[in-house]
Amino acid sequence: MTKALVLGGGGVAGVAWELGVLDSLFAAGVDLTDADLVVGTSAGSVVAAQICSGEALSALCDRQSDSGSELKAPGNFADLIDAFVGALAGNPEEDERNRRIGKIALSATTVDESARRDVILSRLPSTQWPARNLVITAVDVETGEFVTFDQASGVELVDAIGASCAVPGVWPPVTIGDRRFMDGGVRSIANSDLADGYDVIVVLAPLTGTLGRPFAAEIDALRVSGSVVEVVEGDATSLTAFGADPLDPATRIPALAEGRRQGAAFVTRLAEIWR
Repeated sequence: MTKALVLGGGGVAGVAWELGVLDSLFAAGVDLTDADLVVGTSAGSVVAAQICSGEALSALCDRQSDSGSELKAPGNFADLIDAFVGALAGNPEEDERNRRIGKIALSATTVDESARRDVILSRLPSTQWPARNLVITAVDVETGEFVTFDQASGVELVDAIGASCAVPGVWPPVTIGDRRFMDGGVRSIANSDLADGYDVIVVLAPLTGTLGRPFAAEIDALRVSGSVVEVVEGDATSLTAFGADPLDPATRIPALAEGRRQGAAFVTRLAEIWR
């Protein structure tokens, strides 16, 4: 039986929530970190790299109480969403939609790339790609092309994660070679389709948003293809903990607690399909 773990986007709140879910499950004897494939998008790319590093989940959760290295996102999150909605006017095809959002990313006033890179570095227990099947997602800001990074891509892990976490309009696109990349969540909040073909797939989705591909349709397609798929998504109480701005470092402690709560509620079901 092959197993895949898909970790979706959700800001710094999403990082904490996903760790909480994983930690709660692990404490109950369900270790999702032993997946044959781990896919990380945006916040999920951070968690994916963290759990593949070998550091204990309890230690990773403890990190959430230290927000000293995190930057407060500039601007208003609601205004950003409005800008994205405007870019989607006319229902453009996927690459064109991505290019429009890429223009938002390129025109925004943000912190310097190096300052943001330092933040990503501070989140990583190791800067080396793990000896695991880890896939990180991003989108080219100019062409709109969806890309994936892995151990064989020749891209530094910190840059792959920085690209996947480069929320357009908030954080600077990440330069890799002669290209610049933004958040993999622009294409899909979780990019669950990358797990197609695995027998059992668990998707952690703090947010299920509507910016990119429809989340539910991706999940349905995986099930139709024959995979057993279980989704843990942020419920109403968790979304309240995330607040109006899930990019705010102040959301990490309440989001961690809600992740642990939700993880505990899925122990029985996930134990049945994962072991």
